[in-house]
Amino acid sequence: MVDTTRLTQAVDHFADRLRAAPQSRLQRSAAAEALELAREMARWAQVVEAPGVEPRVMPDAGMFAAADQITVAVHDLALVLEDEGQVDDAVRLVEEAQKRAGV
Repeated sequence: MVDTTRLTQAVDHFADRLRAAPQSRLQRSAAAEALELAREMARWAQVVEAPGVEPRVMPDAGMFAAADQITVAVHDLALVLEDEGQVDDAVRLVEEAQKRAGV
């Protein structure tokens, strides 16, 4: 089993920043960035868990659910990652999304 602590810490930090962000920031871009990240991570986890099956798209549950959506998606992905390179890639995606979100 690969150590995914860096990944879960990164997403937990991003989620905490989203929860603390003002509504105006969420409306401008932060929630959309988080939803896109959640969808990407959920898709990645599904492909690993069920190769050959069409991944389901994570629904938009609204801007106030974005923090929870990234947390769930990334923690699910962390359970199926197979090597440090994948963890590095996932951490990079989380950090880049947080920068774009501006939180």
